[in-house]
Amino acid sequence: MNTVIIGVAGGTGSGKSTFTNRLKNYFGDQISVVYHDNYYKCQDNIPFEQRVKTNYDHPDALETDLLVEHLTDLKNGKAVKCPVYDYTVHNRSDKFIEIQPRKIIVVEGIMVLQDERVRNLLDIKVYVEADADERILRRVLRDVEERGRDLRGIIDQYLTTVKPMHYLYVEPTRAKADIVINSGKNDVAYDLFRHKIEWLLADEPGMP
Repeated sequence: MNTVIIGVAGGTGSGKSTFTNRLKNYFGDQISVVYHDNYYKCQDNIPFEQRVKTNYDHPDALETDLLVEHLTDLKNGKAVKCPVYDYTVHNRSDKFIEIQPRKIIVVEGIMVLQDERVRNLLDIKVYVEADADERILRRVLRDVEERGRDLRGIIDQYLTTVKPMHYLYVEPTRAKADIVINSGKNDVAYDLFRHKIEWLLADEPGMP
């Protein structure tokens, strides 16, 4: 099986998860999706009060070595057990998700294009961008509704780590992308990728 790995990167709240989930919802089990966020390092030996202060927007917060190992295994036709991160306690849970090797693998996360080892495994590199004000508003909604965070803590985290780390580590990877998409809700970009994936799954000639 000739596996194609598509990397979807972009700043927090840019719409990369929306774009990725649209593809996942359409193709279902025909494709597999790996979320880099699930690879935040285990912090069992760190008190909760310290875990809250971890800089989660720095590359060192992620166990990218394990992601590289898993993507390599998937490309070689092996299933992997992906960790699951629990944002409410700022730590990995004791659960795992078994990811099956598929012809199309989508890997999504803010740092997906930051690490050269990951980039070298990607066949298609996508960067999703959005205005900074849109991104922070989306992040606030997500963190309040999905992750049980309080507004003051979200604002403090954004100003102290999210914003500076975005300009230091995430935005520069835009130049590494094969294609840049304006918003995860861009229907034209979505349709193009959907057709491209359909062609790859069918393995038919006639489309570049």
